[in-house]
Amino acid sequence: MVYDFGLIIINNCHICETLIVYRSNSNNIEHMKKRILVVEDEKYLAETIKLNLEIEDFHPVVVYDGASAITTFKGQSFDLVILDIMIPNIDGIAVCENIRLHDNNVPIMFLSAKSSSEDRILGLKKGGDDYLTKPFDLEELMLRINKLISRNEDRNNANSVTEYSFGLNSVNFDSYEASGKDGKISLTKKEALLLKLLIENKDEVVSREKILQTVWGYSIYPSTRTIDNFILAFRKYFEPDPKNPKFFLSLRGVGYKFMNPKV
Repeated sequence: MVYDFGLIIINNCHICETLIVYRSNSNNIEHMKKRILVVEDEKYLAETIKLNLEIEDFHPVVVYDGASAITTFKGQSFDLVILDIMIPNIDGIAVCENIRLHDNNVPIMFLSAKSSSEDRILGLKKGGDDYLTKPFDLEELMLRINKLISRNEDRNNANSVTEYSFGLNSVNFDSYEASGKDGKISLTKKEALLLKLLIENKDEVVSREKILQTVWGYSIYPSTRTIDNFILAFRKYFEPDPKNPKFFLSLRGVGYKFMNPKV
């Protein structure tokens, strides 16, 4: 039942202190939905969290055990992980440690019935950014989620590249203007986004999945060949010898890498 004050009542919820689906009054201005991995083995609770996240215009992906959480995280890109501790086959602490081996940036929120100070300290020590105990208030959960994502975005924006030079080339990501071996270049938005992503991850392999999330936002699914064509364009713009690239490398079946070797 929907009331004018923005609440949907959920009956028989034995996990949440506030038996509601919470809908905030904030207006979300977004160009792509933030993706949240929810790892929770209690399916009723998982579906309640999923529904609330969808109402808040997030894109939740739900899994019910630790092994699926690790596989899903490795295969996709997420803006936040909500992680129960007492889950089947691989516990949440071990899942958190595995995620931190691959990604030190994504916010991780533990959501657990383990409520002792020792449990909370362990979760934070192992790589968690926040720890909320069950039972919990759904409004508080949503506020914490928004805070974590906002804080991470602010940190990423502070570290974001606006201008960059490599070799005899230069790029301005605010104006989408670049200078290459043949002179001035006007980049398309997607060219600028992909180029910025590669440069900000210099010397690291960027997976196709991360490119899909950051550049295309999963709204469409370009083929590997489509991404290859962008890389070929970058080589044409910026490489002294496009057939023997030193800046833009493709690793078949793995991803793409930008390098700026010292001459």
